[in-house]
Amino acid sequence: MSVNSGRLWTEIVAEHERVIAGLRDAGRTIESISDVIIEAFRAGKRLYIIGNGGSAADAQHIAGELLGRFRINRPALPAIALTTDTSTLTAVANDFAFDQVFVRQVEGLVRAGDVLWCLSTSGNSPNVLAAAKLARERGAVVLGFTGQSGGEFGPICHYLFRAPHDRSDRIQEAHQLAYHAICERVEAALAQ
Repeated sequence: MSVNSGRLWTEIVAEHERVIAGLRDAGRTIESISDVIIEAFRAGKRLYIIGNGGSAADAQHIAGELLGRFRINRPALPAIALTTDTSTLTAVANDFAFDQVFVRQVEGLVRAGDVLWCLSTSGNSPNVLAAAKLARERGAVVLGFTGQSGGEFGPICHYLFRAPHDRSDRIQEAHQLAYHAICERVEAALAQ
């Protein structure tokens, strides 16, 4: 292993630690997001999660933690990643446009009182923004997970979590820590 490779790893770890340290004041946002999801589930509503690329994988991860289990056995929670149905995604992208892949699903599934959790490291993904706008118009609560700038999500989201960085890799690492904390709180509240 070269000296440069070791130094690079050290820099990566240090950068990661700075980003995570920057989340110390995000507790109130995490609690608010958790409370919204808990209230929706208690009211018989659903949680839908969307994102592109790595954020699509995160959407599936969140749904898996809540529909399956995070740490404890409890009833399944109605969390659905709208990133998983390849037939729907490709049909909508082909027949309409890629920026419609989530809007069409929101149109068909999301109702007032449901929650739409949007992940976009830039906060500017056109297909996620379009779905967030429609969900909000329909009376759903819109949650946003973005990078430092928040992008265009700010005025659309009821609750916005901003990871303190501007690169996708560090943003997604912060997102994972935050959504695991949310899953833990939600699960604990609904385990009885």
